Amino acid sequence: MRIAIVTETYPPEINGVALTVKSLADSLMALGHQVSVVRPRQLDDQAQAHEILVRGASLPRYPGLRFGWPAGGRLKKIWREQRPDGIYIATEGPLGFSAARAARALGIPAVSGFHTRFDSYSEFYGLRALRGWVEWHLKRLHGMTMATLVPTVELQSELESAGFKNVRLLARAVDVEQFDSARRSMAWRESMGLAERDCCALHVGRLAPEKNLDLLARSFAEMVRANPRVKCIVVGDGPERARMQAQYPFIQFLGLKRGNELAEIYASADVFLFPSETETFGNVTLEALASELAVVAFDYGAAHLHIKHSKNGLLAARGDPARFIELAGLLAHEPALLTTLRQAARQSIRALKPITVAERFISILKEQPHDATEPRTQTLSAR
Repeated sequence: MRIAIVTETYPPEINGVALTVKSLADSLMALGHQVSVVRPRQLDDQAQAHEILVRGASLPRYPGLRFGWPAGGRLKKIWREQRPDGIYIATEGPLGFSAARAARALGIPAVSGFHTRFDSYSEFYGLRALRGWVEWHLKRLHGMTMATLVPTVELQSELESAGFKNVRLLARAVDVEQFDSARRSMAWRESMGLAERDCCALHVGRLAPEKNLDLLARSFAEMVRANPRVKCIVVGDGPERARMQAQYPFIQFLGLKRGNELAEIYASADVFLFPSETETFGNVTLEALASELAVVAFDYGAAHLHIKHSKNGLLAARGDPARFIELAGLLAHEPALLTTLRQAARQSIRALKPITVAERFISILKEQPHDATEPRTQTLSAR
């Protein structure tokens, strides 16, 4: 099949959406499908052969991420000349919206992905009054596509209750060859000042207001209180980094890391804390499990799907920060439990394969009607 993917974030940007979309594109090409990726041009960027770059700009108050300007006219021209069999709209910004309109105008089947809780994020950026508008915009865009793809049953149920139509489950996977405990490096640990018996507590992610970072710091502090041999490390960047570094000097911030360097850091740690309560999934949970780390997370998203409490990780009820802190401290002073969880972590997710996700995506796309000119109607419900 010939598939066009439209996304407003893509590597070398580092975030869950960018990496998820890249994994899907790579897996589809590995299956022999012809894939084109439409995305905003980034700084000093050069398009690969299968990429179409459009104009974009940095997000307000978050210059590390960009969005794409509308490109409907250009997309119609490209898609008329080389018509895709299906289109995947991964993001809901101006570029994604224009792509949905172009696909509908040309009668090309299009599906969309619900990757980011922009409705929830509005409350963290001083835009609470706009939450209703954001919800309306999301529902309108997804209503213009033939199906909305989500990674968990709980999110599927939530969107269906909110009035979204034809919400389909598309699971996530992790590259267990990239994220592998075999990459554990004593040299890296020594460079961080970690002795063999010390405990490395890790967090990887965007440093942004919606990520519950103060709970992360409080949990790190509890681990250090319980065991002075715990070292706390954060990988990632974002608008909250400067504040976090100033407020929590006991945490070491390494900035953005990619590829094998990131995989080595994961594998060389012992504990992974993931305090966010605003994710649609939480890809880093799978990366940590694949790297054989003991994960502490809230019981939803990827953690709910893949962690069995006290078997291969620890789960706190969503909305219970005190329990999250308690569980982090528990791992710091109970090495036997830490060892048990780490030994079970990788085994619990090693069967996940990105290629399987791509096969499921193709099956969903083939199920959509060929006449894609009429949008799905969605009723707006109060939330």
